[in-house]
Amino acid sequence: MAHYHSGKFTPKHPEKYSGDISNIHWRSSWEKKAMIWFDTNPSILQWASEEMAIPYISPLDNRPHMYFVDFAVKYKTREGIIKRALVEVKPFAQCSPPKQQKRMTKRLITETTTYLVNQNKWKAAKEWCVKNQFDFIILTERELFGG
Repeated sequence: MAHYHSGKFTPKHPEKYSGDISNIHWRSSWEKKAMIWFDTNPSILQWASEEMAIPYISPLDNRPHMYFVDFAVKYKTREGIIKRALVEVKPFAQCSPPKQQKRMTKRLITETTTYLVNQNKWKAAKEWCVKNQFDFIILTERELFGG
């Protein structure tokens, strides 16, 4: 999986970026691909990376934490309607519960924990989006790379 790469992103269209232009970092090649798309797609009017923090309760310690959503975007639909969305980039495997196995392996515990934390983050993000008239979009390798 491509999640262990990271780097700094320099947009070709800095006027579209809202936030600190000198501090745009990608934490996976998938995030980098999304950044390039936001930067170069004329339908994307404005975007930001990890500028939006949403409080959520972690199922691990039942305490409040902050969820920094990968991206916030303002875009124009094919019909010319201006919309806003919070966008999270995640592997498709993290979007559904892990396959149950006969024995509890370290990997299964990690996958289950990740899934449960993500579900709480996404629930909080969806609630925030409804209140603030944003869409909530999860991009996986299926959307980023087709298939």
